[in-house]
Amino acid sequence: MSKNNTNDNHSLGNVHSSVNPESLTGWRKIMAFLGPAYLVSVGYMDPGNWATDIAGGSAFGYKLIWVLFASNLIALLLQSLAARLGIVRGLDLAQASKNAYPRFVNFCLYILAQVAIIACDLAEIIGMAIGLKLLFHLPLIWGVSLTITDTVLMLYLMNKGMRKLEGFIISMIFIIGVSFLVEMFIVGPQVLDVAKGFIPSNLFKNDAVSQQMLYIAIGIIGATVMPHNLYLHSSLVQTRKITRTEEGFKSAIKFNLFDTVIALNLAFFVNAAILILAATAFFKNGYFQVAEIQDAYKLLEHIFGRIAPVLFAIALIASGQSSTITGTLAGQIIMEGHINLRIEPWLRRLLTRVLAIVPAVFTIIYFGEDALGSLIILSQVVLSLQLGFAVIPLIHFTSDKKRMGNFAISLKVKILAWASAILIVGLNAKLVYDQIGDWLKGNPQADLYIYIFVIPIVIGIALLLVYVFLRPMLYKHTDKPIYVPHGIANSINELDAVIYKHLAITIDFSKNDNDCMRHAIMQGGIHATYTLIHVVETAGARYYGGQVMDNETQSDFDNLDKYVQVMKNLGYKAEGEIGFGNPADAIADIVNKNGIDFIVMGSHGHKALKDLIFGTTVNSVRHKVNVPVLIVKPQKG
Repeated sequence: MSKNNTNDNHSLGNVHSSVNPESLTGWRKIMAFLGPAYLVSVGYMDPGNWATDIAGGSAFGYKLIWVLFASNLIALLLQSLAARLGIVRGLDLAQASKNAYPRFVNFCLYILAQVAIIACDLAEIIGMAIGLKLLFHLPLIWGVSLTITDTVLMLYLMNKGMRKLEGFIISMIFIIGVSFLVEMFIVGPQVLDVAKGFIPSNLFKNDAVSQQMLYIAIGIIGATVMPHNLYLHSSLVQTRKITRTEEGFKSAIKFNLFDTVIALNLAFFVNAAILILAATAFFKNGYFQVAEIQDAYKLLEHIFGRIAPVLFAIALIASGQSSTITGTLAGQIIMEGHINLRIEPWLRRLLTRVLAIVPAVFTIIYFGEDALGSLIILSQVVLSLQLGFAVIPLIHFTSDKKRMGNFAISLKVKILAWASAILIVGLNAKLVYDQIGDWLKGNPQADLYIYIFVIPIVIGIALLLVYVFLRPMLYKHTDKPIYVPHGIANSINELDAVIYKHLAITIDFSKNDNDCMRHAIMQGGIHATYTLIHVVETAGARYYGGQVMDNETQSDFDNLDKYVQVMKNLGYKAEGEIGFGNPADAIADIVNKNGIDFIVMGSHGHKALKDLIFGTTVNSVRHKVNVPVLIVKPQKG
């Protein structure tokens, strides 16, 4: 089983949804590469964007369009760097960070990235709950609680395959786009006034208006350039098979750039439409403080009748539902890459959703429904504050000539990227400084708590950011193979033999493999055929199947080849099969396809709680096949 000749390999030939752009030309090749950036662009049209755009448009008219435009340009630059990293190195941003930084720093980066995902999910929850209330008069507390059920929708779509999931998301984007296109015709903005909004205004004056404008501007940046999208994009681009040559990399980078430019510009037009809608409908009519999405709905109904607000609510629900799906995938990538932890997708989704629901429910109970709009904007500011921890490593990794070779970014691109990073970090630093100053002035009784808790945390995070910036320049690191969450192939000892004609042995590259293989040959003997099965369970493999060819997948091919070769050297007939996604389904498919008559599987000896968290493969396989299954438990001691 050779990694270099995957077209002839049985496991890859078994993948029904495989995409191979290398055999295509012209527009067909472009279409084959289109896709990853559309999933990423969903995060640029979520309810968090709506809240910041509505607040900015109603308070300052068209004056912040230039911030939206600048944010989009920064997003285009950074997302293209994320795609380049994934294509050339076969690593997503979290995996590359795991190589470059110590374990504790990776844990801190994971916590910060997880906080950003929860903040993003919080905006989706509130947006969907508001949409449900506007359309069906459902109390917000009920709407927030009901959003937990979208886990069921996610699992349903995932089980139907990635194409169905992509189709669902694209249909949501279509609904959003059509809704705002119709609303733009209804409100009829002045084109000349809109054009003036692209002229930058000063955000750094010390007056209250400029401080408010800066706060909303940072919220817009955080809502537009979302940190978890960088992790997501660097992983999704690996789902397209490419020839790993200089020409293959160049072609993949070019076509993924087309994908990124088209998808993110569409997202920009949607966001611009929301801000223009707010400026035209509210600012022009004297409603300067429309920070609440539900207020925007009521005013639209008051000014333009029933059609505009209904479209508004439908688009709001669509944006929240589509964004929450891609956020879950990003969460899996971050968890696996930074801390080598892989749990079942439904549990990953449920944990994120519960952690996001708690602050939303707390806000409704203690501060009332009117505070939710401010909570959405705060969540987007949190996203922006975390952005530096994703952007700085990304620039370092794509600038590394040793690892990126001829595809390291040029000096011009590097200057633009660092300028973007400095702008983001500088705006965030000013915001934090101003906010702490306001707290100290406004509530003297809280000074002690701010000095004891808030300021030390801020200083700690600032020092971490400095370390993340300096570490790649001061310390050279060696790339460690990424085996998430299993280990490397272990050495195989002398094997004994016995019965059966065609046996399957499941492999997870742990010390259990040796016992499984010994028990298998005791059943089959020297005359049997042995199929060694390993399943790639990465987030990308679960969603894209055999299309994914990331670093872990390729290392798994190499490791399985070693095992096959060892068995052949010992005189046994052996072959390897790689499955993708859900382990039980993949193993059952390979067993049924190859006419295998006996399976030997290793058991990790999980207790009930671990089985719930990590999933139980052995029991699922037992119900999916009609052949004997030998379960080999690890020996203690």
